[in-house]
Amino acid sequence: MTTTASSTASPIRYPDVTSSKAMTVRGWWLVVLNLLIPGSAQVLAGNRKLGRFGLYFTFALWILAVLGLIIYTIWPQVIFSIATNPIPLTIAQGVLIAYAVLWVVLTLDTLRLVRLVRVGDRARPALAAFSVVLLVLTSGGAAAAAYYANVAQSGLSSVFNAQAAAEPPVDGRYNILLLGGDAGPDRDGMRPDSMTVVSIEADTGRATMVGIPRDLQDVPLAADSPLIGTDYAPDGSYDCGSDCQISFLYPRVMAFDQDLYPNADAEGSNPGVEATKDAIEGALGITIQYYVMIDMQGFSDLIDALGGVDINVTEELPMGGDEEGNEVEGIIWPGEQHMDGYTALWYARSRHTTSDYDRMERQRELQTAILKQFQPVNVLSKFQDIVSAGTQVVQTDIPQSTLAYFLDLALKTKDLPIDNVELTPPLIDPEAPDWDLVRSTVSSALVLSNATNSPQ
Repeated sequence: MTTTASSTASPIRYPDVTSSKAMTVRGWWLVVLNLLIPGSAQVLAGNRKLGRFGLYFTFALWILAVLGLIIYTIWPQVIFSIATNPIPLTIAQGVLIAYAVLWVVLTLDTLRLVRLVRVGDRARPALAAFSVVLLVLTSGGAAAAAYYANVAQSGLSSVFNAQAAAEPPVDGRYNILLLGGDAGPDRDGMRPDSMTVVSIEADTGRATMVGIPRDLQDVPLAADSPLIGTDYAPDGSYDCGSDCQISFLYPRVMAFDQDLYPNADAEGSNPGVEATKDAIEGALGITIQYYVMIDMQGFSDLIDALGGVDINVTEELPMGGDEEGNEVEGIIWPGEQHMDGYTALWYARSRHTTSDYDRMERQRELQTAILKQFQPVNVLSKFQDIVSAGTQVVQTDIPQSTLAYFLDLALKTKDLPIDNVELTPPLIDPEAPDWDLVRSTVSSALVLSNATNSPQ
């Protein structure tokens, strides 16, 4: 009588094991409850202590998820800070691994409570398969998230400087020197093949890109540059004969005079970059807080990791071919194209039928296209490949502590128009630049950018 009464009161905890139909219905209830509210199956039909433990973890996860969504909506930089800080990432790994183990325990225990031998013959394989799928989705998903947290932590530590102090904006702007380094097989060492200053308004994210020709000559240096008074710049300008293009400054300092910048490596930079920064600061009359160098040899990996880029090609371009007789490997045809990394790299490099200045413009176009590809869904779905490519392709002295701020700023930049200034002919003659004109052109562009974003 007691068993019958208990079965009537709680058919899930005290089922009628002689009825395969009742056991099948009960089995589906338990499996679905384990998915929707992990721990509830144990509270209703098994070890209540284990079930309550599972429920506490489940409700804690729900609360964290809701709080995270609310905070992201109100103040996304807090979430970015957590996602780019090694300590929260380590904690997140531990929590996610704990959830993965807990879901394995709860799912296996739920299968035990289902008593598969008592359910209907047709339902038995379906219940087992459904439980395995749920186990992969829950426990496997948590384990994968823990792994990605570890990938993110390793990638951030490899690329960004954990010790460097943050630099303040100057005149309300962050100026970042973007270098495209090319260490191809036909070259001795690496030299910056493209140089761009990305000037970003600290409050709004509005960006202006200033393209600097690699053959710019007689460049005035920043007043505090250690190059001044040396053979590089006896009178304050980089003037050393026939090989004084600004792009040659990097390899020359790296090869012969690294001791001029003794603190560069400790600050996450190198002497070649610091010398180039001194030249560009002096030329443009601005302060550069940080640099980012992208290795063009590995550039295609990053584009492939992002799923390619969309470019509107305006003229036929050869892939390969030069004045030394090397053969053309293919053609990039005019029109809208979705380029893989290999094609995009040639789009940025090709100069057999065009000028260096045309190539500069294409490289700037490609940089903008890559920025547009950093969509949340795109990054999450290809996260590991992007991080792996980034650690091989990118060098920078941007401090890890500022990543949350710059990530928030980048999301603003992506949604705004990007202004472009090219210091190329006919405006500027690279062999005999009018430096007053260079500085006034850059200053006017930045003032116009500020005015565009000022409240009306």
